[in-house]
Amino acid sequence: MHSVVERELELNLVLSPEHSIPVPARLTYRTDDPYAVHIAFHIGSDAPVHWTFARELLVEGIFRPCGHGDVRIWPTKVEGRQVLCLALSSPDGDALLEGPSAALSAWVERTLRVVPPGTEAGRLGLDGALTALLAPAAADELWLRDPWPSDGSADDA
Repeated sequence: MHSVVERELELNLVLSPEHSIPVPARLTYRTDDPYAVHIAFHIGSDAPVHWTFARELLVEGIFRPCGHGDVRIWPTKVEGRQVLCLALSSPDGDALLEGPSAALSAWVERTLRVVPPGTEAGRLGLDGALTALLAPAAADELWLRDPWPSDGSADDA
C-alpha cells in the first residue's frame, strides 16, 4: 500500500525586491514515487501549475544552496524571517518563490520518516515488475520451438 504526505501552504511569488504576491501551493510526496516531490501552484487559472523534482534537492536546499538549471533552492532570511527560496525556470518563464522554512522543513521531515533516505529503491517494486515482465507466457512456447525441426524425415534424404 502506498502513502501520501501532503501539505497546503502559501508561498510568495517574488515580483521585485519590494513586491510579492501570495500563491497557494500543495506539496505532495507519494511513496510510489519515492525520489520525487510534487508541487501544485494554484495561480487562479483553470488548472494548477505542476512541478516535480528530486526530494533530495529539497532536503539539501533547506541547509545550503543547491540545484542548477530548472530548479534551484536555498535558505535565506527576509525581513528577519527564515525562508526557503525556490527558483524555477521553464520555457514559459521564470519564477522566484519564497516559503516559510519551518513549515517546509517539517513537511520534508514527514516524508523522510515515511521513506528514509537510502530506502527509496525498495519502494519501487522493480524486482517484482521485472520478474513479471520476463516470465514466459503460454504463447511464448510457440516462439521457442524450432520452426524447421531437423527430424531426419525422408525430405532430408
